[in-house]
Amino acid sequence: MVHISTESIHGHDFYEEETGTFKVPLYLSAIFEHPDRRTGEARKNDRGFELKYSREENPTVRAFERVMEKLEKGSHSLAFNCGMASIAAVYLSTLRAGDTVVIIKESYGVTQELAQNLGKFGVRTILAGPDTEDFVEKIRPGVSLALVETITNPQARVVDVKRIAERCRETGTRLVVDNTFATPLLYRPLLDGAWITLHSVTKYIGGHNDILGGALVLDDGSDLSELWNCRRQIGSIMGPFEAFLALRGASTLKIRFETQSENALAIAEFLQDHPRVKEVLYPGLKTSPYHTTAKTLFRENCYGGLLSFKVKGGKVEALKTLRSVKVIKPSPSLGGTESLLSYPLTSASKTLAPDVQKELGIGDDLLRLSLGLEDIEDLKEDLSQALAAS
Repeated sequence: MVHISTESIHGHDFYEEETGTFKVPLYLSAIFEHPDRRTGEARKNDRGFELKYSREENPTVRAFERVMEKLEKGSHSLAFNCGMASIAAVYLSTLRAGDTVVIIKESYGVTQELAQNLGKFGVRTILAGPDTEDFVEKIRPGVSLALVETITNPQARVVDVKRIAERCRETGTRLVVDNTFATPLLYRPLLDGAWITLHSVTKYIGGHNDILGGALVLDDGSDLSELWNCRRQIGSIMGPFEAFLALRGASTLKIRFETQSENALAIAEFLQDHPRVKEVLYPGLKTSPYHTTAKTLFRENCYGGLLSFKVKGGKVEALKTLRSVKVIKPSPSLGGTESLLSYPLTSASKTLAPDVQKELGIGDDLLRLSLGLEDIEDLKEDLSQALAAS
């Protein structure tokens, strides 16, 4: 068995015998010779799609897709120009008038917003959870699609994907798992029966806060053509330069993610003892109500690089902390080399209805911290001075 760190480096399977090149080139070609003048037949790539126009297929993008297939233990992958484009492809290729989609209540607001906008075409959206049993209860016969995040945004809850997948099999519901926060290092949803696992490649896979990208990975080849056609029609394929950088990012995923997870646990323990912090939300803490589920679900002895914490003093003190960090950058997104601090009410959770925000506990005292690769002592010092300023 080839291990994940090796697959992340060599999983593209590229080798050019004539030159001995084993690094994937950047193919900036918009078009390719078509048909093949040697045979007169359409030129096709390894999965049978014609190679003629980079809106449809590109060799650099295809190499990155092969890496994603191996990392998630899937058979097929499609790369997109952002995470939301990958979600849009799932919705548009799967849902029809009269269908129902169930989405975990604590998830990226735009994921919910896009599904709710499909109401104009007769698609019904139900928000459920955020805990596993409530979500499972809402998955009933007739539900076409269920979507969960392995680790929720922004409060880092961990849902029991295995239990949800079992329920989806019972009801004939297709399960989509956004595995962005966990990455394939912690969990591989396809192995437990998910239909599709998706990633915002912008985050941990790309890993450097310098590209946008998305990816879908699936096992069922019968669904590939419809998803591929949706990407082709919308024009949402990942750009070749982004795929080139995503390949670079994937090759260091394991060493980056493990360090980020170590930093997150250290900072969670540090904040847990800080007098200006009311509560720390991180599944790696033994006090977390999601610690047992995380230990059961995740393959590695780490819990991801993202945590949230509540600052004593509410909105005023939370925003002072946000403005006072120096090494840590006040910015949305996550998963890059830089540590980022964000205010969920004005970023990831902004589009959630106020009553949903309140129900989930996403209040005006909440800050979300994505750990990067800086020295842990520098991060502690930065948080200490920022909290002192609040």
